[in-house]
Amino acid sequence: MIENLKPVSAEPAPCKICGGEAPLYGVVDFNRNCEIPNGITLALTGTPIYYRRCGSCGFLFTDAFDNWDKDEFKTYIYNDAYYSLDPGYVAKRPNSNAEVVARLWGPLKATIRVLDYGGGNDLFCAALRASGFPVAVTYDPMVPEYARRPDGKFDLVTSFETLEHLPDPAAGIAQIIEFAADPGLILFTTLLLPADFDKQRLNWWYVGPRNGHVSIFSKQALTAAWKRHGYKIASFNDNNHFAFRTLPPFLADLEK
Repeated sequence: MIENLKPVSAEPAPCKICGGEAPLYGVVDFNRNCEIPNGITLALTGTPIYYRRCGSCGFLFTDAFDNWDKDEFKTYIYNDAYYSLDPGYVAKRPNSNAEVVARLWGPLKATIRVLDYGGGNDLFCAALRASGFPVAVTYDPMVPEYARRPDGKFDLVTSFETLEHLPDPAAGIAQIIEFAADPGLILFTTLLLPADFDKQRLNWWYVGPRNGHVSIFSKQALTAAWKRHGYKIASFNDNNHFAFRTLPPFLADLEK
């Protein structure tokens, strides 16, 4: 039995990004997960998870878990069974991301400080350190080994597949920004709502409460979330994004 869920209300709730009205949009079972297209279908729990969508910025979210603390997230979502529902989490994704960062920032590795926000198992930063980055630090409030708040500012802050897991995305983005130097860069991934989302609705594979996907952005919502802090967004596709106030000189072409 899933305990301490926030009771659902049929009334619109304030959007967590722009404050606009977010009425109920649809409902899925708690065990709906992102690996369903790959053949992993879990037994229904009978626990409905309602999602809302903002009529102004398009942000899709559930407030069902807003009463939870870290222990409840670890009990019901980030438990031992989680790894089968996010198979790239343990090694494939952090190694792949480290290869990308090492390729892009390799010439500057001796002079930049890197922070990985939401980095989980430290494998990404360990790979960077092994390739010659002197400062590559993991910070993840959900993982006790890496929950100590790091000191100082960082030239590159990364956050891979994290924003969609934040029940309070505005606060999470604000905290990520606290660690960023200026000029500095934030490299992050989160998959944006597709153009045909209103056709797919909650059948879209990325809607998965069992994976902890509680906050799913439209491009408009993502832009608004960072703009409130004076940050611009450069998106290379629907999943890979940069955020910055002032671009480092070597990336100035992004603003052209």
